[in-house]
Parts: sequence; structure tokens; C-alpha cells
Amino acid sequence: MEEIVFDVFARKNRGEPLTHIGYLSAPDREMARVYAWTTYDEENWFEMCIVPRSEIHLVNRTDGPFAGRGAG
Repeated sequence: MEEIVFDVFARKNRGEPLTHIGYLSAPDREMARVYAWTTYDEENWFEMCIVPRSEIHLVNRTDGPFAGRGAG
């Protein structure tokens, strides 16, 4: 089974912006949720989110790590 790369975002307190805290690979979204919670448990996060990297789309660039996905 091919693994999916997920970017992980979190915030410590209500109202703070989400911050990119890392990434992980998992076979599906449910396992990614478990991996994120156990991998990045060093803080008492108010909220944590995962986003499949393939769902990140550029708005204003045609180069860089996400080139070819949305800009242009």
C-alpha cells in the first residue's frame, strides 16, 4: 500500500493561527490522525489538523515544492 504524505498544523490556544509543525506519511487519513497525535504530542495542543500534501495548491507561484498544482 502506498503511503500518503500529510502536513500537520496545530495551535496551542483558541484564536491563535494554525502553525505548520511537521509532516508524516501514513496509509490513510485515519492512521494519519493517530500518527499526528502520537508523533507531535510534546505540546498540549488546543487543535491539530492534517492535510494531504496533494491537496495543497499554489495560488501565486509556478516554482517551488508544489509547482504544477494550482498556479498558472
